[in-house]
Amino acid sequence: MAQPSISIVVPALDEAQSLPLLLADLAPLGALAEIIVSDGGSSDATARIARDHGAMVLGSARGRSVQLRGGAAAASARVLVFLHADSRVPPDTLARLAALSPADGWGFFRPELEGRSRWLPVVSRAMAWRSRLSGIATGDQGLYVSRALYEEAGGFPEQVLMEDIEMCVRLRRLAAPQCLRERIVSSGRRWDRNGALSTIFLMWCLRLRYRFGADPAALHRAYYGR
Repeated sequence: MAQPSISIVVPALDEAQSLPLLLADLAPLGALAEIIVSDGGSSDATARIARDHGAMVLGSARGRSVQLRGGAAAASARVLVFLHADSRVPPDTLARLAALSPADGWGFFRPELEGRSRWLPVVSRAMAWRSRLSGIATGDQGLYVSRALYEEAGGFPEQVLMEDIEMCVRLRRLAAPQCLRERIVSSGRRWDRNGALSTIFLMWCLRLRYRFGADPAALHRAYYGR
């Protein structure tokens, strides 16, 4: 069997509703892609759905960082792609994924949040500009990186929040990112559930606190309320 060109790692926890949509989007990649669902102990049908779609399922301790690290450790391709379970991959983005090679270094996609709030298009554009100016993206945008760069950066940090931001900081020290024009469509369910403006304010506060050295565990409690 030929080695896949890319390994796509999806951390998941109770994503039986969203995960089938993402896996259906990725299905046309066929043997080009190795799909790894790193399950953090789901109580629903997440693991079964992933297996039914031909994905490799890894049992993991709960926590996005540890799930991402475990998925990357199990991956066999020279390009790693990290996607959220509630993301969608449009056809043009799928084609770009299929064309990724180690020479692309690392980068991320243009975010598009989808939901009920009328503020989500504004949030999406702000995220896109922020990531282009800073060279730092969040998991909602997808992240791809060559295996060599991933290992040189030390992989995802072992922390409970802001692991995506810290990973980008590490990678940015090694190489400039590519800010791709193709979209990753991600769920705006947190904005819909908690209110767009309050969620925007909370996220900016958390990022500022992290920037000035706050403990990720304290930020995790503020973000999740526990």
